[in-house]
Amino acid sequence: MGLYVEAHIRGDLDELWARTQDPAHHRRWDFRFTEIDCLPGAAGEPRRFRYVTRVLPFLTVCGTGVSAGEETRPDGTRASALRFCSPHPLSLIAEGSGYWRYVPDGDGVRFLTGYDYRPRWGAFGRFADRLFLRPFMGWATAWSFDRLRLWVERGVTPERALANWCAELVVRGVALIVACTGLGLRSCVRLFGPLAATMAYLCPLLLALVISLALCKEPLAGTPAARRCLRTPPTRVRAPRLLAALERPS
Repeated sequence: MGLYVEAHIRGDLDELWARTQDPAHHRRWDFRFTEIDCLPGAAGEPRRFRYVTRVLPFLTVCGTGVSAGEETRPDGTRASALRFCSPHPLSLIAEGSGYWRYVPDGDGVRFLTGYDYRPRWGAFGRFADRLFLRPFMGWATAWSFDRLRLWVERGVTPERALANWCAELVVRGVALIVACTGLGLRSCVRLFGPLAATMAYLCPLLLALVISLALCKEPLAGTPAARRCLRTPPTRVRAPRLLAALERPS
């Protein structure tokens, strides 16, 4: 099953194109990549690139890819496509392909992607992919798209957006720890003296409210969130014909 993510970005199409097609910009907002560098190639030919992803603090995997774009299409939309592969033995992703579409829509652009890949390591790899990697890749793509949206719409740089996300994650985590700890300290209500009976009733309710807010509250406006993106196509979508013309990277 392929992955699909869509974000509605209120911004200029040319600006969005530049921040997604330039590798120097792309690696800033896309959580899935640590480095993206273009490889030498002839003008007018599909671009070849090398990518690096830091899986763990002590482990990075790399791969290569080829991409091409259509900046001018008869219907006013734009599209790009890519194929990629990784020979690294510790990369669960062996090879894959995908596309981006840019569809002008009223006051903004529908920026959407569809992609799929083939895991390695046989049956174990397919199980690990279905259980962990594929859900994570879907989340990371959606989170990255919302990070890009904040950059285009609100001028929140990808670095600031990441800092906002980390800070909010810490605050939510601390609130959860404090609330869960408070639920286990019911004996402390005796410290409220004559109000102990009232506090014994109110405290669990307040702590449950804190837990609910920490888990479910909409992230702040300047914090990227995967939940703001569509994860299922509203209509049937097809990959651009551009993708079929791309050769598999070596």
